[in-house]
Amino acid sequence: MKAFIAASIQLTSSDHLRDNLERAGSLVAETAERGARLVLLPENFAFMGQNDQDKLDIMEDEGHGPIQDFLSQAARQYQIWLIGGSVPIRSQVTGKVRAACLVYGPNGERHHRYDKIHLFDVDVPGSEESYRESDTIDPGNALGFFQTELGTIGIAICYDIRFPEYSRLLSEHGMEILLVPAAFTAKTGAAHWEILLRARAIENQCYVIAANQGGEHPGGRETFGHSMIIDPWGQVLTRLEQIPGVCSARLEAETLTDIRTQFPTLRHRRFH
Repeated sequence: MKAFIAASIQLTSSDHLRDNLERAGSLVAETAERGARLVLLPENFAFMGQNDQDKLDIMEDEGHGPIQDFLSQAARQYQIWLIGGSVPIRSQVTGKVRAACLVYGPNGERHHRYDKIHLFDVDVPGSEESYRESDTIDPGNALGFFQTELGTIGIAICYDIRFPEYSRLLSEHGMEILLVPAAFTAKTGAAHWEILLRARAIENQCYVIAANQGGEHPGGRETFGHSMIIDPWGQVLTRLEQIPGVCSARLEAETLTDIRTQFPTLRHRRFH
């Protein structure tokens, strides 16, 4: 891993695709001004509809579409690694999409795609909120990790973060940085968001970059915000509240190496 500046973008995405991309573009430009070399956008950064079915109207074919064009062009323009939190890509299952996290390099080419594995099919305790992502999303089945000159990077989209066995598998592939694009609800976020993120950082001794949606969206959904960057000791280096914006921090290779050397829990594991 190299030392570099990373940035997390927080949005309050709506059901207006062009407006969302314009807002995301302006915040990506801000991260470039801060010297960021890796930039993470939240889940559903380009579109959050009145209901789950709305995403089917703007889903894109593999390799084509305005959302994918935006990511490619922005990565190339600012010479950054740009990670599109999730993009609705047409599935082979009729009437469903893949929630695909797309990774673009500084040359504007796509280097990796991770399709969300764990789908948010829950009734939120203590509320009337109910979600059934599996009605419109076809789950992925492959780990999300990729290599860059910056380090070995893993991806967990939103609900994935609740499954420590998934992030442990990423760790076994050498993960040094975990990216978490999300649209965590206000209620579940207040209860668990920071706890889960810091736990994943501590147990895997890795940096965690988390980009969340924050605010009120069409259809009455409210998301928690509080995007943040966490170091391998579990310390929060930077965070936002609920409004859109950017948080950035310098990730130090020496910090990761020192923690893994002096406190070698990854080497002490007895079960694999």
